[in-house]
Amino acid sequence: MTDSPASATPYEVLGIAPSASGDELRRAYRRRLRETHPDTGGSPARFHAVQAAWQAVGDPESRSAYDRGASTASARTGSARATGPSPWGARASAPSTASSLKARSYGHPGGQARERFLTLIREWAGRGADLSDPYEPSLVRSAPREIRWLLGKALAEEQTARSLSDLGMGFTVWNDVATPTGFTIDHIVLGPAGLLAVSSEDWGEPVRLHRGELTGDAIPDGEQPVRDLVRAARKLGKSLGVTFDGQVIVVPDDALVEASSESIERGRNAGTLVIARSRLSAVMRSGVSIGDARRRFDAFEVRTRLQQGVHLV
Repeated sequence: MTDSPASATPYEVLGIAPSASGDELRRAYRRRLRETHPDTGGSPARFHAVQAAWQAVGDPESRSAYDRGASTASARTGSARATGPSPWGARASAPSTASSLKARSYGHPGGQARERFLTLIREWAGRGADLSDPYEPSLVRSAPREIRWLLGKALAEEQTARSLSDLGMGFTVWNDVATPTGFTIDHIVLGPAGLLAVSSEDWGEPVRLHRGELTGDAIPDGEQPVRDLVRAARKLGKSLGVTFDGQVIVVPDDALVEASSESIERGRNAGTLVIARSRLSAVMRSGVSIGDARRRFDAFEVRTRLQQGVHLV
């Protein structure tokens, strides 16, 4: 269990309402332990999540701290919540292009997702509700998960954008790019290793590749993140007269079930990597090397075409 706004809350993990009594909470915990125990056919990851949920809200002191907005880690240790604004409200602006040590960056990473989150959280809270801080953790945690996912998405994009900016002056980054398919590519990165389309994701749960597509309990039915990114990159590339050298989907470090990176080497989605966030810089510098040797390209021409044709949302 993580403190991502996209993650299931301890109450959701235990399958009980936040208003449940202490006895109801204890019974739910015991029931979920039996259901998820590996010896009875359950999942080790889910069993661990149930234990972490109980540590966060299992006793009155930690539960009270969590309900007031403490992180799950703080609630488990009983430490008080730090005062001040929620860290979820710290919006990342487009990194400055002035510094010679930074990559050139354009657009507002996570801006579209944040705007949608703010609209929906206010609609959900109701007309006339006092939302002096729409990012207040206790408020966000009480919202439906599809609203919380938008905030998690914005934070993921902002974290990726900061890492991309630190790659240096040999890179150019466009954030939140519109495509002919209607799908927004979170980041387009042009560097020595080629032109890459990058998505930043945080579903709040583990994910894995299966038959060329990402799967996971928190990925909504019918969604195909890999397919959507690949299609959007191909359509955009065709419209601009450029060729993408690969696609990369970035997820939190603890989200990949089997390894820190997984690649798709065959089929329509070939040339796609799913990587843990800690591997982002290394992959951007080395590129997506699947199959043939690295393609030669004119970086100046590609950059010019992108500058002239890219539309930021």
